[in-house]
Amino acid sequence: MEHLIGGAAAVLGTVCWLPQTLKTWRSRETKDLSMPANLLILATLSLWLIYGVMIAAWPLILGNVISILLVSAIVIAKLRFG
Repeated sequence: MEHLIGGAAAVLGTVCWLPQTLKTWRSRETKDLSMPANLLILATLSLWLIYGVMIAAWPLILGNVISILLVSAIVIAKLRFG
């Protein structure tokens, strides 16, 4: 049961970044995005990834790797288009 809940949380936590990432890259509009907030989110996801690796929790690892890629794409867009 724990793995099911962890897996669901990983999927939802990852999927939630997809619409913002796609919208940002399609519109190239980043003025309303907060760089400090996105960097804090990136740091948080990185710490969750490290924790997931330490405890060998694959839902945490996979979900955070994908989320890091998506949030990094937002940060890159902010740097490129901002």
